[in-house]
Amino acid sequence: MKQIGTKKITGKIVIKTGLHIGGGNEKVEIGGMDNPIIRNPLTREPYIPGSSIKGKMRSLMEWKLGKILETSGKPCNCGKSDCEICRVFGSANNSKGEKPSEDSRGPTRLIVRDATLTEEWSKKFLEGKPLVEEKSENSLNRITAEANPRPIERVVPDVEFDFEIAYRIIDTGDKGATDEKYFDTVVKEGLRLLQNDYLGGGGTRGNGEIAFKDLKDETGTAIEL
Repeated sequence: MKQIGTKKITGKIVIKTGLHIGGGNEKVEIGGMDNPIIRNPLTREPYIPGSSIKGKMRSLMEWKLGKILETSGKPCNCGKSDCEICRVFGSANNSKGEKPSEDSRGPTRLIVRDATLTEEWSKKFLEGKPLVEEKSENSLNRITAEANPRPIERVVPDVEFDFEIAYRIIDTGDKGATDEKYFDTVVKEGLRLLQNDYLGGGGTRGNGEIAFKDLKDETGTAIEL
């Protein structure tokens, strides 16, 4: 088993509707924000964690390929060599701490980088342009009709982030078979599904619509989803 190549996709993520990816808040002050977005702790710039992108791609592909376990509703974590989900996205220990069978699966193929502000939008942030908004949402008590407002932070529409993923092509030694075929059927399809779904929290309430822009492969050739 050896790595025989790497395919890449670079481009931009454009925010179409407010994006909320929570950053947690250990201390909430009276009147403060209890649902802040994740930020770079040094620059305070918002960013999109690679884990958020990869996790949503995996979830969407699991549903598309029927990999959600019917008995428990849990995602696939079989670790089998012929499972395209585990092969591309990886698999973890199960609830009993047991490692999944790797067979000839090898290492996780897909690497998703954190998406940071483009140079243009980073400059706007430094100049004080508001890239983040505070949106108030209400939960309604169906009996008393009492509204309970809570504010959340969102990255505003039109902001752009640099996007990059790398896909490792592994020769497993199984009659010369490689994983290059999954680049189109799993990776690119996962991106297409994500663009038609949402990223982050509150997607069913209007948050998280994104679009990929100027996608190119490692040779500079444009990629269409």
